[in-house]
Amino acid sequence: MELEGRAALVTGGGSGIGRAICERFAIEGATVIVADWNLPAAETVVGRIQEQYGHARALAVAMDVSQAHQVDAAVREAITRRGPIDILVSNAGLSDGTDILTIDEETWDRNLDIVLKGAYLCAKAVLPGMLERHSGVILTISSVNGLTGLGEEPYSAAKAGLINLTRNLAMRYGRDGIRANCICPGTIRTPIWDKRLEKEPDALDTLTSWYPLGRVGTPEDVANAAFFLCSDQASWITGETLNVDGGLMAGLYRMSEDLSGRGKA
Repeated sequence: MELEGRAALVTGGGSGIGRAICERFAIEGATVIVADWNLPAAETVVGRIQEQYGHARALAVAMDVSQAHQVDAAVREAITRRGPIDILVSNAGLSDGTDILTIDEETWDRNLDIVLKGAYLCAKAVLPGMLERHSGVILTISSVNGLTGLGEEPYSAAKAGLINLTRNLAMRYGRDGIRANCICPGTIRTPIWDKRLEKEPDALDTLTSWYPLGRVGTPEDVANAAFFLCSDQASWITGETLNVDGGLMAGLYRMSEDLSGRGKA
């Protein structure tokens, strides 16, 4: 198993993409620290992992990534109970508010605190141990929103900052044996869509028309990419941003269909 003997801390691990990453890493033999502000959700993921893949491979920790004292306490607990952290996946996120004229300052700050400040605090907490061992992997989960204009301004700005932060981590600490990469997912069918789908059952079906591969993504699509980038198979890859987006950012698919006349078929 590719990740046997390694410990991975995954923020936002209690649901969606984070849950899928935790389970994928567990399959590959990693000890997984499932970090989430919602501790019962994290504990549920740990239970699933222990039931399916054996005992003593997972640990749930409570963590609001925007609070330095909570991040530091959770990292200390993880190291005490499961040993040094070899992999950090900064996945915790929040998307709230759109349109500069209607976003209040508190909403703006909360988005940046969870997405961008959270990744900074988590990296700061695990880097000393990685530097001491001259080994480590940091993976951030950004979004296609960080690459182009798709609304959700505070979330998108934070995700764009996350890409740059990752590149700086790769540049600064590469000589110390640390790799840092970023994944930008497109639309992923996670529980965050549930409330909207109750009101608009066809919302995701409508979005699929933007994707050359003809579907939205699954959390497992992202988890597979995360596993690759955190494994030794990617040992000479750092500072990269991998789009896991069904071809969304490859070009203007909808426009090309309309220009060719195929969009009217």
